[in-house]
Amino acid sequence: MATTADNMNTEDGVRRRDWIHIAAVSFAGVGGASVLYPLVSQMAPTADVLAASTTDVDVSALEPGQSIKGVFRDQPLFVKRMTPEEIAEMQEVDLGGLRDAESLEQRLGEGNADILVQLGVCTHLGCVPLGAGEGEDKGEFDGYFCPCHGSHYDAAGRIRKGPAPTNLAVPEFAFQNENVIRIG
Repeated sequence: MATTADNMNTEDGVRRRDWIHIAAVSFAGVGGASVLYPLVSQMAPTADVLAASTTDVDVSALEPGQSIKGVFRDQPLFVKRMTPEEIAEMQEVDLGGLRDAESLEQRLGEGNADILVQLGVCTHLGCVPLGAGEGEDKGEFDGYFCPCHGSHYDAAGRIRKGPAPTNLAVPEFAFQNENVIRIG
């Protein structure tokens, strides 16, 4: 037979057993979250990885025809301000004759008229091509030359001769303002 206290709790709709059940589920939820949070947060990139994920390059002092060598994610980076003559010459190249057909506009990116950003890594076996520094061998197409296996790239970084299968890679980049490019 039920007591008056049990009847009152049943009439209100909440029994002692329901309250204990709600408290236990809440306690288990908080405990589960406190275990999962460190497991998930340890997968986030560390500060040194985040710092290496982007590189800012100041191009304010870069004159037409000059290049800057830099480093992006532990790989060499070439940033070049092309001359009007180089731009005209690269736009005249027949894309049908290229192994990896890319127009100059595709390589420069939208809204960019003359600054070429590319990784300085030959796509054959990963050597660093010459041509970005003053006085370096620029190859047969006046661009870049890989001394390891003889790949020749034009001024836009497109493969023209040699064993390299593709053009020099163009990383993701955006102009922060007219003088600074953020790569990555």
